[in-house]
Amino acid sequence: MKKFPVMFFFLISISNPLQSSEYEITILATNIANFGGIGEWSFSALLESEKESILFDTGFDENTVLHNADLLDKDLSKVEKVIISHFHGDHTGGLVKLRNSFKDENPKAFSTVYVAEDFFVQRYDENGSKKGFIGTYNDVEDFIAATKKAGIRFIVLHETQEIADNLFVSGPVERSYEDVVVSPGFFIKENGVLKPDHVPDDQSLGILTGEGWYMMSGCGHSGMVNTARLFHSINSKPIYGAIGGFHLFQASDEVVEATAHELEKFGLKKLVGAHCTGISAAQKIAEILGIPGKDLSHGAIGTIVNKGHQIIRSSVE
Repeated sequence: MKKFPVMFFFLISISNPLQSSEYEITILATNIANFGGIGEWSFSALLESEKESILFDTGFDENTVLHNADLLDKDLSKVEKVIISHFHGDHTGGLVKLRNSFKDENPKAFSTVYVAEDFFVQRYDENGSKKGFIGTYNDVEDFIAATKKAGIRFIVLHETQEIADNLFVSGPVERSYEDVVVSPGFFIKENGVLKPDHVPDDQSLGILTGEGWYMMSGCGHSGMVNTARLFHSINSKPIYGAIGGFHLFQASDEVVEATAHELEKFGLKKLVGAHCTGISAAQKIAEILGIPGKDLSHGAIGTIVNKGHQIIRSSVE
């Protein structure tokens, strides 16, 4: 994994994270829906500070985030930066529609999108035919053309970058502990030979607060522990909280227990397990770490983590 430049470490060392978070987080897309909300196999979360609003992932169906944001009275016209966790359609499906829905009101809305290297690598099926998981786009060039037409600019990350105050996008994550491969039926070509797709473009978000890191993943294909290690290497504060999808819903008890014990070393205190985390896996981790019920959520449309780190459940929870 590429290292930070020396200057970047210096910038981190003089940062002054608040005891509370600068961002309130609201889940806009996941499997569990509240009254009138659209639930689906996907993830999206809105981060709001006094300075700006940022969207992490965009859901699967192009209308899901739009519908749920309207239901929750969230103003998406202020969103200018988008972070995409990886190329799968259950995280990218709403991007073009969101940009086209708000660009007249705000020309910069949804115009800047952060992705990790290899995001634009063409995927194939086992027969070598182009296969897309980016919404309805099987050919990545069609996706590029659609986003270019909409006026979307991509920033491709090769290493971790601070994109706003105390807000870090991981870029590619070194897989030193887990080697998570959960992209069945997808292949990439290396020297003309099909190889299983390990989702190398998977990336996560780290929010640095006075209590420690809040770690957000879309699916966590790079591994929950690997991602925690990356953020902890930037600043040694605890991994205080985790929110999003961490692909543990099909994991064995042994894997879940091992993950929990590793996370215990990082000081995990709060967990909002949405999308592909799995209710039983999240519950198991909470039991091992002694996380009380008030600090555990299974994530639904409208679930909030406020600036004081309090988890505010939607009524469906």
